[in-house]
Amino acid sequence: MTEIRERVCDERRAALWAALLSWYDANKRDLPWRRSDDPYAVWISESMLQQTRVETVIPYFRRFMERFPTVGSLAEADVDEVLARWSGLGYYSRARRLHAAAAQLLELHEGEFPRDRAAAEALPGVGAYTAGAVLSIAYDLEEPLIDGNVQRVLARWFHVEGLVSRAATRRELEGLAEALVRGVGDPASWNQALMELGATICLPREPRCGGCPVEAFCEARAQGAEHAVPVLPRRPAPIDVELELFLVEEGGRVLLQRRGTGDRMAGLWELPTRELASGTPRLFPAELELTLLAREELGELRHTITRHKITAKVHKAVLGDSELPPRCAWFAGAELSGLGLTGMTKKALTLGRGRSL
Repeated sequence: MTEIRERVCDERRAALWAALLSWYDANKRDLPWRRSDDPYAVWISESMLQQTRVETVIPYFRRFMERFPTVGSLAEADVDEVLARWSGLGYYSRARRLHAAAAQLLELHEGEFPRDRAAAEALPGVGAYTAGAVLSIAYDLEEPLIDGNVQRVLARWFHVEGLVSRAATRRELEGLAEALVRGVGDPASWNQALMELGATICLPREPRCGGCPVEAFCEARAQGAEHAVPVLPRRPAPIDVELELFLVEEGGRVLLQRRGTGDRMAGLWELPTRELASGTPRLFPAELELTLLAREELGELRHTITRHKITAKVHKAVLGDSELPPRCAWFAGAELSGLGLTGMTKKALTLGRGRSL
């Protein structure tokens, strides 16, 4: 910490505060969650924004808050309805943890997000970043936070060259974030300004240094190393996956199957699906025991889940003689929008039925 205090001297810190906060006040984006300091709204938005672009989150945030405007309404809702409102946003474990955390907030904290960091981080799905975001933005507490944008900004300002996945580098960045937020006077604006700079100016591949309000204080820029930091771990190679999806309709109803508890996206509904491995179709999961007869091909779609690059052919199909196993059910068209559907299933239904959900 002594080295960090030397690097973040009072004079440099004051200059950074003044330049960045002035820029943020004049240039911050008008985002729906910035119109309120309600801790619940901040918590929901920050949970949605993890690994998801702002433009994607905005409509989901609005719809989610319309249906679940309070901690109580979220806690008392059925988890399937929560998943339905989250459907298409991805990383569905976030929705389940939000639901579980809302129940804990009612039980242990009278429905209020705790001001104590340890208590906040004890909630399901609330880690160091989310806790720091809610405590600083909603309560204006001097709590640091590190997300991908802040990590990049700090690594460039102070020319941190270590691999960011290493514990020592992480501790260094966390120490810098903490040193900068202490005494700032407006931690809510400061932390949001750091994230805003990383999202709009200090970009990963092509930083817009000429428009940066703190370019003069950036050590990486001074050394011509703004493209060299932060040092990120090598991304794993993508995995190509080929699937067949089957649209089975009968009397205006659609046949769906529910993903098992141990599966990715557990509990969500999808069209009957099988994977093609080396050109050889795998059977449906044995527990489903479905007999489907494929008819015409409706088209092909592409979908990405983390590193999985999926190509899926969508077929019309009819149900054979098999009885419906417990994880399969028929749903009327009007019911589909209220279900927790996988993103790929939404695309396939749009393709097969000619209208979006």
